[in-house]
Amino acid sequence: MTAGPGPASAGPQCGVGCSTHMALDAAIAEAVAAAATALGPGERADLAVAFVSGAYGTAVRPALEGLAEFVPARVVIGTTAEGVLAGGTEHEGGPAVVIWLARLPGAIVTPLALEYAQTPDGGMFVGWPPELEAAWPDNATLILLADPFSFPVDTLLQRLAEDRPGVPIVGGMASGGLAPGSNTLVCNAGTYDSGAVGVVIGGTVRVRPVVSQGCRPIGAPLVITRAEANVIHELGGRPALERLREIYARLHAADRELVRSSLHVGRVASEYQDAFRAGDFLVRNVVGADPESGVIAIGDLVRTGQTVQFHVRDAASAHDDLERLLASARAADGPPAGALVFTCNGRGTRLFTGPHHDARCVQEILGPLPAAGFFAQGEIGPIGRLNCLHGFTASIALFERADTTHV
Repeated sequence: MTAGPGPASAGPQCGVGCSTHMALDAAIAEAVAAAATALGPGERADLAVAFVSGAYGTAVRPALEGLAEFVPARVVIGTTAEGVLAGGTEHEGGPAVVIWLARLPGAIVTPLALEYAQTPDGGMFVGWPPELEAAWPDNATLILLADPFSFPVDTLLQRLAEDRPGVPIVGGMASGGLAPGSNTLVCNAGTYDSGAVGVVIGGTVRVRPVVSQGCRPIGAPLVITRAEANVIHELGGRPALERLREIYARLHAADRELVRSSLHVGRVASEYQDAFRAGDFLVRNVVGADPESGVIAIGDLVRTGQTVQFHVRDAASAHDDLERLLASARAADGPPAGALVFTCNGRGTRLFTGPHHDARCVQEILGPLPAAGFFAQGEIGPIGRLNCLHGFTASIALFERADTTHV
């Protein structure tokens, strides 16, 4: 089912509602009513997104099976989560439901539910709706919610990089369950314990991604001169570990401690630049090093000729990075109509000294605006034009008119 396009004279309108009622049916009813009130009178919503805390346990799946009939929207997607956020509040534990509604005049809204299947010719993604088999709409963005136990997101991102280059993909991995089959995904009347659900949005509504990896660079960019798989042998013609030791020697004590506890390597997403800034790097963990050979292994495949830079992460770096990116995303003629926020379950109070950090940061810089999200098991978002699966990241989808100008 595709919703739209309708009249585009008005821009997007969004509303969010949240409930922490102990009974899930009552929590859904309260959250839906609050979201509808916040959205205001008018046409039925084009899109509803629901995030439900896994703390409700076995009550989740039967409740979500009837969600589409209860939510006043043409398209409904949702997932279970470890924790959810609504507005400026993050609910990291305990029962909570958040419902986000959006009227998207002029938009083409196409829901999808995908599974990964093995065939004699190899793996393939099944479930694409007929509307997406040909050209996707102008300004298309894919919002994706996926089960981490059954769905190979990296493979999908690689496939879409070939088939739909330039289409941003923003979303997160379900985090409400701890074992295969324990998450619940929703796409309209369907509920799933595997695969992925999502929605492609295009037309006169733009979904603009903001991806904050929470790191800052140390040292200078270096070119890989020898590498194999995920192992960097040489940087600038010398052993990789030797280059790191040179950088380490020039750091102050606090950053030296971060190198020992939170070292990462960022590789440039696009080499076709004269200079590189912090947001140009896809950041990955350092997973090992060998003092004898001088090699460094990272959580990604690398190749000779790529440009990389060492990074570190802490709460201050994560705050500064998110604040900087949100400020640069602020539209010149006003805030976005709403936001979906996919933040890592390693952030929140596990990273920051106080609660509600990412939710409040969005509101303080872009708000007030209706925002909903969840703490994910992995976050999806583009670095440059390259869509990636991240960790310890806040990946945010900002909804605005496609003709909005921004700085």
